Amino acid sequence: MNWNLDITIEEPYQEMVVEELLRNAVEQVMMAEAIDYPAELSLLITGDETVRELNQTYRQIDSTTDVLAFALQEGDDFPGDPEGPLQLGEVIISCPQAVRQAEDRGHSLERELVVLAIHGMLHLLGYDHENDEDAQVMVDRESQVIRCL
Repeated sequence: MNWNLDITIEEPYQEMVVEELLRNAVEQVMMAEAIDYPAELSLLITGDETVRELNQTYRQIDSTTDVLAFALQEGDDFPGDPEGPLQLGEVIISCPQAVRQAEDRGHSLERELVVLAIHGMLHLLGYDHENDEDAQVMVDRESQVIRCL
């Protein structure tokens, strides 16, 4: 496809994360959402402290979370290059939080990371869960994508 996905997995998480699973999850979202034009995005696997700092800085919430998504296409005044690929943004996942959630939910870290990557990607593409109706739409879409994997 015509997408550029930059995946960064920080130490010490490189041994824990299967990059190809994340790449497949992101690509599945792009296909499910019919993104057939050039696009760029990044995915970062990092630790709790980085996610906590970003959460505090950008959301004024002083705690870690599982996934953050910073969409570059929000609003009408995005200064993009009309000739270049669409800059979608960045998905940031806390690997330690994903480990805790996988244990709590009784499934593998790989599955949890895939779910979080899909969730973050949907945020980049405009999905949200600010109210019950939007949350259900997002959960349904996540489930559809997971079934395709």
